[in-house]
Amino acid sequence: MLSSVKCTPRIALHAAIVLLTLTSASEAVAADGAGPFGVTTVAAATSQSARVGALFDGSHHYCTASVVHSPHRDLLITAAHCLGGNRVDIVFVPGYRDGRAPYGKWKVGKRYLPAGWSQGYDEDSDVAFATVEGAVQDVVGGNRMVTRTATGATAVTVTGYPSSSDAPISCTNKPTAHSSTQQRIECPRFTGGTSGSPWVNGDGQVVGVLGGHEQGGATADVSYSVALGDEAAALYRRAVC
Repeated sequence: MLSSVKCTPRIALHAAIVLLTLTSASEAVAADGAGPFGVTTVAAATSQSARVGALFDGSHHYCTASVVHSPHRDLLITAAHCLGGNRVDIVFVPGYRDGRAPYGKWKVGKRYLPAGWSQGYDEDSDVAFATVEGAVQDVVGGNRMVTRTATGATAVTVTGYPSSSDAPISCTNKPTAHSSTQQRIECPRFTGGTSGSPWVNGDGQVVGVLGGHEQGGATADVSYSVALGDEAAALYRRAVC
């Protein structure tokens, strides 16, 4: 688990570019979810799903990200392959549904990619953080990221945005180890666009991010995540300082 982070505050960020419907999102503990394991449904609009959003590059959403707790209340977690390349004007839309942005549109600022990804596209380093221009956590809340958890110790709920849909999907199941550095989960219909989807356990903790092996999986029915460890913890500390 991540230890307490002490660092010098960053310079105040610019105000977010947002069109807000101001609702106070509680930081409720994430439940395992209703229904049988391994079944994918349209995600209900809840305070928990509001922390997950679509990443837009222009008019199309192409990946998923989610808000995680941070001292500056402006931090997202996603897959590294979602933030690399030549994308410039990325916008995060939490709770995006049917063309609407109920919690505003937040411009992505600084990006934090691990050296393993930046220098060699190592699938064991396919996790990243990014700041947004404004305190998005004050609007939708955020989940805590934890590292070095036992794969499959509890069920997790994966929520993400397929590129072909304007509503998020969600599935709960128990992940299993793919290798010592990768974990996998069986959930159908997680197609392109769901990369970066958080894996949230019953304590409201992010224990994985869809990506890693085969950049998240070669089929829609089995998805992967890096086993979050020391590299992810160090990257988080760099992102919040």
